[in-house]
Amino acid sequence: MDLTPAELTLLGLLVEKPRHGYELEEVITARGMREWTEIGFSSIYYLLTKLRDRGLIAEAGEQAHGKARKVFGPTPDGVRACAEAAAAAIATLRPTTPPVLIGLASQPAIPPALLHAALARRAEALAEKIADVRAAARTAAPPFVKAIFDYSLTQLEAERKWLAAYRGELDAL
Repeated sequence: MDLTPAELTLLGLLVEKPRHGYELEEVITARGMREWTEIGFSSIYYLLTKLRDRGLIAEAGEQAHGKARKVFGPTPDGVRACAEAAAAAIATLRPTTPPVLIGLASQPAIPPALLHAALARRAEALAEKIADVRAAARTAAPPFVKAIFDYSLTQLEAERKWLAAYRGELDAL
């Protein structure tokens, strides 16, 4: 059963613990998941309906916090589909198209001063993002959440290292 990345993300959160839609939003925000998922607040209930209609989740009761909220949990088929899709997501390399590569491919069109300014802005943005992820990682409790932050930090640090070397090469020209 194919799951979109957004469906897999929500299903994984529900396998972890039955939740209502607003609680899913809180977890997505707290864990910085918006950085790597395409789940908007307005799409959570749409995705929950799709997962329910496919038999992957079911209502697991209601939780009262001022008003009744439907709590959803995975069905046995949902747990199985989540495990299979998550394992495939971990095992499979998929090409990505970061905009920086598109910009670098068009670099001959960029005047040197504009290129240096763009690279400096990217270095500043990387430093800020690294600081933000490190701060968020301090609040991550379960080991699998820590692994997500560690992976992100490793990628960001690798890009910062590459960027410093590339800027050095350009300065040497």
